[in-house]
Amino acid sequence: LNTAQAIKDIHSLGVEVTIVIGAGNICRGSIAENKGIDRVTGDKMGMLGTIINSFALSDTLNSIGVKAITLSAVEMESFTPTYSSDETDKYLKDNYVVVFGGGTGKPYFTTDTCATLRAIENKCDAIFVAKNGVDGIYSDDPRINKNATMYKTIKCSEIIAKDLKVMDSTATAMCRDNNIPLLVFGIADPENIVRAVKGEKIGTIVS
Repeated sequence: LNTAQAIKDIHSLGVEVTIVIGAGNICRGSIAENKGIDRVTGDKMGMLGTIINSFALSDTLNSIGVKAITLSAVEMESFTPTYSSDETDKYLKDNYVVVFGGGTGKPYFTTDTCATLRAIENKCDAIFVAKNGVDGIYSDDPRINKNATMYKTIKCSEIIAKDLKVMDSTATAMCRDNNIPLLVFGIADPENIVRAVKGEKIGTIVS
């Protein structure tokens, strides 16, 4: 609910908001594979998990007075409309928050890649990457290496060259090639979403 309220706050500023949500709380394809489940099947399970989470978020937003809709990359017309950039544009013009469920609809693609692809397709101005457990991009995993330092700014090419694990390499390269800036910040405090959109100095800016 706190996250939904933060989204409501930025939406009230007149910002068009689209959201890609993960399914780590339900299933990750790579983890399912480690448990003996076929990777493609595991990724399908993960995509369904993102749809469940998308329904939960969009319904919560509706309950606090924000028009929200889930668009699914996986066709399920009896549940929710299928994603397309035209469909997204229609709902954004009608002042909806649009939540993208179902990932890319294809296995082997991460939530990071999905978010980047949707940003490119819908001509988004920026990507805000809200992370659990970290508050920006570090030289190493700060949960393991206490000497890791956080970058205030960094280039996509540096992330790839240094093999930093903040986003997968496909998503990072797509942002680089399409000139999409990112802000990576922590979501432990949902108000960081509002601070990020207002341009306050939090997290790491990726150019």
